[in-house]
Amino acid sequence: LLGRVIDAMGRPRDTLGPIDAIAEHPIEAEAPSILNRTQIFRPLATGLKAIDAAIPVGLGQRELIIGDRQTGKTSIAIDTMLNQARSDVLCIYCAVGQRGDAVARVIRALKDGEILQRCIVMSAGDEEAPGLSYIAPYAAMTMAEYFSAQGQDVLVIFDDMTHHARSYRELSLLLRRPPGREAFPGDIFYVHARLLERAGQFGADIGGGSITTLPVVETQAGNLSAYIPTNLISITDGQIYLSPQLVRKNQFPAVDLDLSVSRVGSKAQNRTLRG
Repeated sequence: LLGRVIDAMGRPRDTLGPIDAIAEHPIEAEAPSILNRTQIFRPLATGLKAIDAAIPVGLGQRELIIGDRQTGKTSIAIDTMLNQARSDVLCIYCAVGQRGDAVARVIRALKDGEILQRCIVMSAGDEEAPGLSYIAPYAAMTMAEYFSAQGQDVLVIFDDMTHHARSYRELSLLLRRPPGREAFPGDIFYVHARLLERAGQFGADIGGGSITTLPVVETQAGNLSAYIPTNLISITDGQIYLSPQLVRKNQFPAVDLDLSVSRVGSKAQNRTLRG
């Protein structure tokens, strides 16, 4: 699968021929027990000083990237992937509800950065059925678990969870389930929590690898109190907030340090930056 572009069912979307599966795993799996986890202490270098110095991300952490449209959320995620060219971290980019040209730009950037051969790009575009958009993040996480069980460190990007929530809402309304706030079903928190809880730094008894997730979520007019953003903020281990005001000032990355936090903190920070 490494170096390939696939859909949510694992079917190739590139021109490199069929994929011969050597194993099958269910896309739904229980999150590892706390007894199978270890402390997060190894840094994941993003290559962005504003993040590595002030909001350090550790291997096994779940760090939300949040902001309005066109604030650079995907750019931060892709820059982080490109920076892993100097490490042994494998990368999975899961595009949910993204346009085909946007996914093509990501693939081109990974090729130019000479890291595509250590990445999997999964695309469930905006033209796909909502069922495929819904299962895509779970399929991507299953692939990450396969590698982490072999002792590998894996970085997973979910771009973005807003589209995933909308896909689940569409499915739920078609199934005539009772809607809740903003017409989302009542179990939307559980849907995202059971996905992101599968990430972590794992003990040697289950392979000793790690899964780091950078879920992306879009806000409207900087509203951090909207339903899906607040859910994801409470599930994850911190957030990187990108400010539209800083974008208008041509500051990139537009990281608002006052509203950004890493709950792992200096435990996963590079010693040089820790001082």
